[in-house]
Amino acid sequence: MYNNINSNTNINTILDILEETYPNAKCGLNHETPFELLVSTILSAQATDKKVNEVTERLFAKYKKPEDFAVLNQEELEMGIKEIGLYRNKAKNIIGMSRMLLEKYQGMVPDTMENLMELPGVGRKTANVILSNAFGVPAIAVDTHVFRVSNRVGLASSNNVEDTERQLMENIPRERWSKAHHLLIWHGRKICTARNPKCHMCTINEYCIYYKTLTK
Repeated sequence: MYNNINSNTNINTILDILEETYPNAKCGLNHETPFELLVSTILSAQATDKKVNEVTERLFAKYKKPEDFAVLNQEELEMGIKEIGLYRNKAKNIIGMSRMLLEKYQGMVPDTMENLMELPGVGRKTANVILSNAFGVPAIAVDTHVFRVSNRVGLASSNNVEDTERQLMENIPRERWSKAHHLLIWHGRKICTARNPKCHMCTINEYCIYYKTLTK
């Protein structure tokens, strides 16, 4: 990992440029309710948003609420999501999550990190996605794109997800957390890819720690 972190001024400039580059950056998972977003986010682990949206378009036409999922047997739900990786474990978690929502939260998705992480299949990243996109709570969910881009560019400098999230929260103004999450994802998908990043096309390469190592 790269051992330098950009200055606060540079970090804000980087985010300004990314906002100009990706003015439409937003959550890529199609959903109409916090519950649908929760199901989609659980499904999205090691899967593309495009594939999840294809599956949930059919799934949500049949099942829309915790009550609908809670009464399914696991094999039944597996058949509906089998195109997605880890579908057996995800089916188990979605049914368990739906039942817990009914038992503890009157079928409503909770709006705190602590309560969300009690739900089956919900880790810190998923909880941050829900808090940010469903409830408007400033949060930074560190997925593979956010982890890679933030450490390359110099918004963070860490070998693990937890420290990366903590550093991003320290280095990025709180009011920019949620938007920054989407900007970093979009940049990671379009330009700062895992293999062969398109550094020559990058709008923030002059501030990028990784790019500077290439041009020394």
